[in-house]
Amino acid sequence: MTSSARHVLVVQHQDDCPPAMVGDWLVEAGCVLDVRRPYAGDALPDDLSGHDTFVVLGGSMGANDDADHPWLAPTKDLVRDAVERRTPTLGICLGHQLVAVALGGAAARNPRGQQLGLLAMGWTDDAGHDDLMGDLLDTNVAVQWNDDIVTDVPAGTVVLARTPEGEIQAARFAPSIWGVQLHPEVDDRILKEWADEDPNRYAEGVIDEVLARIAAAREDLVAGWRPLARAFASLP
Repeated sequence: MTSSARHVLVVQHQDDCPPAMVGDWLVEAGCVLDVRRPYAGDALPDDLSGHDTFVVLGGSMGANDDADHPWLAPTKDLVRDAVERRTPTLGICLGHQLVAVALGGAAARNPRGQQLGLLAMGWTDDAGHDDLMGDLLDTNVAVQWNDDIVTDVPAGTVVLARTPEGEIQAARFAPSIWGVQLHPEVDDRILKEWADEDPNRYAEGVIDEVLARIAAAREDLVAGWRPLARAFASLP
């Protein structure tokens, strides 16, 4: 790199799943974002030699839906390249699942059903020693909005947080490779777009209540998760 700014490759999977607040926080921390939208025709790089860090965002497709979304396979190739190069990588929701699958794990529908709204963070003892999440132990809640979860982890994975029911919320899948099932990047406005795409799924009033709780918690969510982006931007 010729610039002192850290160049972040961001893979975005659909229009309504942007980097949003995480993107803003990375820019605040001095990063330059290279957002690629392969569903809209953007090419993905062959490798990560032109980038310092790598972020894979969420989306409504599954981590195994390569046939219907042909950029997923090259995204997984980039994850494996990140492992080889030790390029700091963060997968968010679908991105978390893609990272796990790329490295030999598995993702599937959560048999307990959709995780929706504000969930308590269940930090593990290992989280306190983690380079990325070690300073987040006072972050008590996160937004989750997902049907799928990581069901099997790659060899060497360190689980950093679990939901009250035991599903993985955060993990370090390899040195410098992390995933979070939660959504640190979204607010109630983005989530309303997601809910509006499937208006018949929820009983009357359910989404209004969920969005109201998330809107009310915005200050705490920003204070809790902005440090994740800052820590990610400062990783060696």
